[in-house]
Amino acid sequence: MEFLATLNDILTGALGPFGPLIAVGGLGVMLVLVTIPMMLRQKQDPLDKLKQARTQEALGVKTNLRAGKQNKKLDRYATFLEPQNEKQLSEMRLKLMQAGYRHRDAVRYFHFAQFALGIGLLILGVIYYVLFKSGTETSTQETLMYILGPAGIGYMMPKYWITKRQQKRQEEIQDGFPDSLDMMLVCIEAGQSMDQSIIRVASEMRASYPALAEEFEIVSLQIKAGRDKPSVLNEMAERCDVQDITSFVTVMVQSQTFGTSIGEALRVYAAEMRDKRVMRAEEKANKLPTKMTLATMMLTVPPLLIILVGPSVLGIMKLFAMAAN
Repeated sequence: MEFLATLNDILTGALGPFGPLIAVGGLGVMLVLVTIPMMLRQKQDPLDKLKQARTQEALGVKTNLRAGKQNKKLDRYATFLEPQNEKQLSEMRLKLMQAGYRHRDAVRYFHFAQFALGIGLLILGVIYYVLFKSGTETSTQETLMYILGPAGIGYMMPKYWITKRQQKRQEEIQDGFPDSLDMMLVCIEAGQSMDQSIIRVASEMRASYPALAEEFEIVSLQIKAGRDKPSVLNEMAERCDVQDITSFVTVMVQSQTFGTSIGEALRVYAAEMRDKRVMRAEEKANKLPTKMTLATMMLTVPPLLIILVGPSVLGIMKLFAMAAN
């Protein structure tokens, strides 16, 4: 009992009134970080390993042909690094693909980043509170803010990064799509097929719009692999998540279905996309005066009031001072 009382006094003096609670929480986090890898570490049965090796040798397949050691390490923590719901997993994988992350373990890396940043900033928050705020009087709300606030920021940071990356990529695809349509129309009118024009557009647009060029290159590779064109174009529209791409895919699929001229459909749609890009630029230009009005009022009205009203206020203050004397 004396030892516990002494330990309580030491923790209270070092960490403040919540010292024992912080110490217990820190020990709990350390225990979880130590025990989870031990619990998930499962050794493969030697007989299963031998059967797998013989099967691969019989088929002539090399081990680790597509998955390296890093993938095997992530497989141990798949329960914690992947959503168990198939719908949530597919939605997260699609969002990461729209942001430009196509790795097979992108979902696991995303959740690992959330977990690592959350725990790391939680530890930094505890260290900051112990070093700088433990000796001062802080309320419970302030204590939670200093400790749990950085952890929440670290947990939400990867999600914010993915959202901004997705929006930036969609804007890049939207800005470069009219130029790609014009180039595709030129290639088709020059006598090339649709597949050849897609390959040419992918190579020519890489310097200015790499995200759009990457999407066209994926389409060309899938078509070379033997997949049907409508499904490949629909997957491209799903990966890009841009309204212009979706409309373009609809036009191409309908042209192929009804046997109409692809060049004529591209000519009409390319002109529409150019007009739409001009309209977007005009919309941004029309929004600019409205946005500048608030800044102009905030920066010009207060100095103007000080110049106009300031002398009158000083005169009134001197008048009251003379009247009081």
